[in-house]
This record gives sequence, structure tokens and C-alpha cells, in this order.
Amino acid sequence: MTSAFPVLPLRDIVVFPHMIVPLFVGRDKSVAALEAAMAADKEIFLVAQLDPAEDDPARDDLYSMGVTATVLQLLKLPDGTVRVLVEGKARATLETLEESGEFLTATVAPVADAVAEGPEAAALMRSVVDQFENYAKLNRKLPAELAAQLAEIDDAGRLSDTVAGNIQVKVAERQALLMQADPLKRLEMAYALMEGELGVLQVEKKIKSRVKRQMEKTQREYYLNEQLKAIQRELGNEGEEGEGDEIAELTQKIATLKLSKEARAKATAELKKLKTMAPMSAEATVVRNYLDVLLGLPWGKKSKIKKDIPAAEAILNEDHYALEKVKDRIVEYLAVQARTNKLKGPILCLVGPPGVGKTSLGKSIAKATGREFIRQSLGGVRDEAEIRGHRRTYIGSLPGKVVTNLKKAGTSNPLFLLDEIDKLGQDFRGDPASALLEVLDPEQNAKFNDHYLEIDIDLSDVMFVCTANSLNLPQPLLDRMEIIRLEGYTEDEKVEIAERHLVDKQIEAHGLKPGEFTLTNEGLRALIQRYTREAGVRTLEREVAKLCRKALRQILEGKTESVTITPDNLSDYAGVLKFRHGLSETEDQIGAVTGLAWTEVGGELLTIESVTVPGKGQAKVTGKLGDVMKESVQAAYSFVQARAPSFGIKPSLFHRKDIHIHLPEGAVPKDGPSAGIGLVTSIVSTLTGTPVRKEVAMTGEVTLRGRVLPIGGLKEKLLAALRGGIETVLIPKENEKDLAEIPQNIREGLKIVPVAHVDEVLRLALVRPLEAIDWTEADELAALPPAPIAPVGGELHH
Repeated sequence: MTSAFPVLPLRDIVVFPHMIVPLFVGRDKSVAALEAAMAADKEIFLVAQLDPAEDDPARDDLYSMGVTATVLQLLKLPDGTVRVLVEGKARATLETLEESGEFLTATVAPVADAVAEGPEAAALMRSVVDQFENYAKLNRKLPAELAAQLAEIDDAGRLSDTVAGNIQVKVAERQALLMQADPLKRLEMAYALMEGELGVLQVEKKIKSRVKRQMEKTQREYYLNEQLKAIQRELGNEGEEGEGDEIAELTQKIATLKLSKEARAKATAELKKLKTMAPMSAEATVVRNYLDVLLGLPWGKKSKIKKDIPAAEAILNEDHYALEKVKDRIVEYLAVQARTNKLKGPILCLVGPPGVGKTSLGKSIAKATGREFIRQSLGGVRDEAEIRGHRRTYIGSLPGKVVTNLKKAGTSNPLFLLDEIDKLGQDFRGDPASALLEVLDPEQNAKFNDHYLEIDIDLSDVMFVCTANSLNLPQPLLDRMEIIRLEGYTEDEKVEIAERHLVDKQIEAHGLKPGEFTLTNEGLRALIQRYTREAGVRTLEREVAKLCRKALRQILEGKTESVTITPDNLSDYAGVLKFRHGLSETEDQIGAVTGLAWTEVGGELLTIESVTVPGKGQAKVTGKLGDVMKESVQAAYSFVQARAPSFGIKPSLFHRKDIHIHLPEGAVPKDGPSAGIGLVTSIVSTLTGTPVRKEVAMTGEVTLRGRVLPIGGLKEKLLAALRGGIETVLIPKENEKDLAEIPQNIREGLKIVPVAHVDEVLRLALVRPLEAIDWTEADELAALPPAPIAPVGGELHH
């Protein structure tokens, strides 16, 4: 049965049966339709538009199903629109659509609702009500009591329509619900739509709560910062002016410090940046740290340099015995500065074995010159950022050690000791030695640029002193420094140092009272000779400490009241003798020559021995020798072969005999060419059967023509000879000029003979002249091995 109704097309809304909805109507046709309905029986047909933007919809622009409704209330608003309250009655299908006068009239056929009963319908209704409760909790737009009202509905069709009318879904989905005549299917569709909406609403809720938390945190921080500012202002007003105000404090510092033009401009720019930043932000912390470093540097602050040269000399002599060359250099530097008042900081590099007092000498120089003392150990430093700083773009960036220590010193002219500069790392991870080139160049370091500060720092007033055990350094770095060598101490110097400094220091360190411990001069000398073999005095200090410990224990145990150490009772306190003092050899032997070696810890006596064995004229070498030394053996052997007739050696001997040359100690690496003349002497001695003088030691490189070439480390080698009881030392003629720098007691204790050719060496070293040899006897002797010896090894270097 069809009926005719005025038509009200709906935009963006679908009205369901039993649903009361307020509508705002503005189109003329729609208003006319409402007025016609009000004039008749208040019945109207509501149907949704396919396209909400269409102002004058035709049949094809409307869905095929809508609802018949009753107009409950109509109110005309001043702007011409009409507010109407309608209640949906029943589903109806649109049959025809006609335009009658000013509005649309539709012929509709009512759609009967199917009845749904039974346990399935009841279960589905209950599920939909529960789901709607969850949905209503998340969707705040729905009234709270709606879920309770739904629970009271016992009709499946009405429940599904009520739920469909209250969930927020698209118009197409609402229309699909409207067009579904089966209540159970409608409930299932509503349930599925709510499921999807619940997921969206939950995510929406999470986002909202997160944003809210963030907003609360930001507002809280802002509020607390404002409170903090207010408190600081109050404190600043009540106390001294600018006391709690960081910005004011920094401004005052910039105004009062004697900054360079570049530094002042940089500091002002950074302060301007800081003022615009939030106080607790990460960027503000970076800028604040930068300004702390920049303004913490000693701008214009200098220590007063001492110009009293005799007083400085007295300080150096009091702190260190011997080391005359270094002391002279420091006093010369002070003399120039006293006259000129300005001298670019010299770069001194103290090179020497461990324990000779390089680091402590740096402290004494600072004391003598009146400078602040800063020590920076470079051992194991492998990152150039340690020297030059990190860029400020890195998290946790810091200035380099040069700037950090300058800030710590508090003056712009300290003494900067770069300790162990030869131990700098240099590999794929970094090259700090290259970063030091600018620091240690007097011509460049007036404008040293640290990566962190990014401004020029003047290091020309800093006095740099470097220490190293060896000159194993990059050539450009060596070129910037003035090398001062500290060789080892002589025995007399060690005795003097121990009596002046070491013994008293250890007595005090061990809590011994005056008169309880005495180390006699003879006991001390015996301790140095028998228990130490070093260039410096560290081991000697440890041995003295050992004597003090033993003595203190005896005193506390009540065995004695005082202890006096003499050579006779030394072994009771110091233990078994560690080294043999005196000659390397106790008798003249064939093929055994005493050479001299240089090691990083001083000089050593080096025994070279050779023996002939049946063979075919080959030279065999043992003793862990380096390539240079193996070549030195070949050169020495070839020279002897070439000169064999002049030495009285039968050439046929080389076809019958091999020569085995050995350098004890076998485990110690040895290298360098300076054992050349010793090797020649050993080979000639073996082949001629002539013994070598036990009291003669030698050092020098040999050429294939027999010339003796110069060597290095002369002082250390002569010290070793003196220590070993050698009487005569043969040195290359070209090293004669170096004797001027050798201490007087070494020159007096040894007979030093410069030699230019191997012939002179053989004449002085062999027991009898080669001319006096009975060659029949020599041929037999050459096959005999030399007498056994006690080897004294060392790492041999040129």
C-alpha cells in the first residue's frame, strides 16, 4: 500500500525509525515541504542525498530508501532557516518523486520489519549493548545514560536502529544499516562498525593523553622557570647587585677581562645568543660551557719572571747534581729574558734514558724562572682532539689539553712540561704528533687555534719543555725543538746524588730517626757497582729503600738500635750480588773481543766471540742480530778475506774452515754497525790464534777498505767501559771532537785512543804484533775454540 508524502532531502545524516533528531533546514523547497506537512497531518518522508553538495536533488540524487517521520516541532529563525524536530516512524521505499508546486512529493511503499527472537537474537543483542557501553565510554559526545536505556529495549529491530542512529559512521554505512530489513543482520553490521570505531577511538585517546602530558610538562617547566627567574630577581635586589643573575655576571666579566678583540667579539655574540635561549635547553648549556671556558682563560695575567740569574743558578744546582749543559742553557735563556724583557718561549726537549731526572728538572726550571708549573703526560695519547679540542657540534665536546691546562695555570706564561712526547700514539685512530706541530712552533703558536674555542690563543709566552727517552719522533716535530741530551750518570755522580738527595729522602719516607740508619760512602759505592746497572738512579733509590726497610724491621724487632751499611754487611741487607763489577774478561783470550753497546738505559759491555770450525769458508752468525749488524759481519769478514795475506793468514784456510761469530746474550736483540772493528779484531784473532787484550774495549764502524767510521752514544759507552773496569778504549778518530763533552773523571779513568784504520786497532788490541806470529802454530790454534766467558749483553745501536 503506497502513500504520498512531502519530501525532505537530508544532507550528511540518515534518520532511523524511533529516532528523534533536530534538523536545520535552509532550502526553499525543503521549507515548503515542512510547511505543507504541518498544514496537513505532520507526516513527512526523510531520505538522504547521494551527494550532499546537490542543492536541487532529483530522483537519481536520492537513496531508494528513507523513513516516514512526524514533525514534532518547527521553529523559524531570524536568518530565514528553520529548526525542526522530527521523529522517525518506519522504513519506506521511494517509488516515485514528483514536484508539486514549491516542494517535492514522493510516493512511498512501507517496509515491514522482520521479527527476530530466540537465543541467537538475545545473545547478539547483549553483545551489541556491551560493545555500545565500551563505545560510549570512549566517545564523550554520547549521553552517559544512553547505554542504560539500550539495555531496557527488548526488540532486536528497535535496538539495532537506536544503536545505528547513535554511532558515528559515514552516511553510506548508515544508509546500508537502514536498508537492511533483517534485524539480526542489522545488529551484526552495527557490531562490526562499532568494533572498527573502537580501535580508532582508542588510538585517538592515546594521542590526546600523550599531547596533554607533553603540554602539561611544558607548561610546568615554563611556570617553574618563571618562578626561578622571579626568585633570582628577588635575591639580586636584596643582596649585592647582579648576585644571582648569571647574564649580568657574564656581561660584567666580558667588560672587565683584557680579552683580545676577536675573543671579545665572540664572547659578546655568544652572550647575545644565550639571552634569547630557554635557560634549561641543551643549546643554552653548550653556550654557557663555552663562555665559562673562554672567560676562564688567563687573559692578560702573567707570572712575574725571576731575573736574578745567580739565584736561579743556585736553585738548579741545589735540586740537581751534574747536568751542567742543561743548567747552562736555562741560565742563558734567563739572561736573555732579563735583558730584553720579551723572548718567544723556547721549546726545549730533554732526551735521555729513564731515571736521569728529566721530569724533575722541568719542575726546577719552573721554580728557577718563577713560572707556574703544568705537566701533561702524552704517553698513549692517540687522538689529536686531546691537543686541539673537539668541535662544539659534538655532544660532550671539550677544549684540548693545552687550553685546559692554561686555564688551570691561571697565567698566560706558565712552564708547560710535555712528558714522554716519544710515546704519542700514531696510527689509524689519530696523529696527535702532527697536532703538536703548531703548538711547538715559536713562529706560529702566537695564533694557536683550538677547535673548541675557534679563536686564536697566544702561546708565545708559554715555555714548553718536552721529555723523551729516544728521538723516535716525526722529523717535522724534532725540527721545532732544541734537543738537549741527558746522558747517564757516572759512578761518582751517582754517589753524590745519593748522598745529597736519595738517602735522606728514603730515611724520611721510612720514618727512621737520626742516627738509626747510616750508609757509608764505601757501602754506597758497592751498592751502585754490585746491585745496579742503569743510566739513571731509580733502581739505586729502590735499593736504598730496601736497605731502609730491612734496617727498620731489625730495629723494631729489638735486634739492634742502629744499622750501619758497609761493603762487608751489604749482602745481608741487599741480598745476593746482582752484577759483576770489573773486567768483562779475566784473561786474554783468542777470538773474544769486548765491544761497547748503546741501549736506551745507558751503555753496556758487549762480548764478541768467534771460533773456526771445519767447513768451506762461510761465516755463521748467532745472537739475535738485526739486519744492519748481519751486514756489518759480512763487511768485516770480506775485509779480512781481502787483507788475509797482509795479516799472515793463509788464503787456503778459508777453504777449510768456517767461522762462527756469536754475540751473547742470545735473547737480547742487537743491531747497528758500531761493532765493526770488534768483529774484524775477533775474526783476525781467531784465524791467527792471537789472544786479544782483556783490558781493551772498542767501538767503531768499519768499511771494506778498513777505515773506522764514527758512532753515536759515546758518553754512555765510555761510562760502561769505566764501570766494567776497562783500561783502554779504542774510538773512531772522527769521534775525538766529542771528548770535550765527556766528564773529566771519565777521561781521567780511561785511556781513550782515537783510531782511523783497522791496522791501528789490531796493533793495540792483539797481545803480540802480527809480524811476530809463527803461522804454523797459528793454523793449529785457529781450530781451537776460545775459553769460556761470562757474557754481558745489550741492545746494540748506532
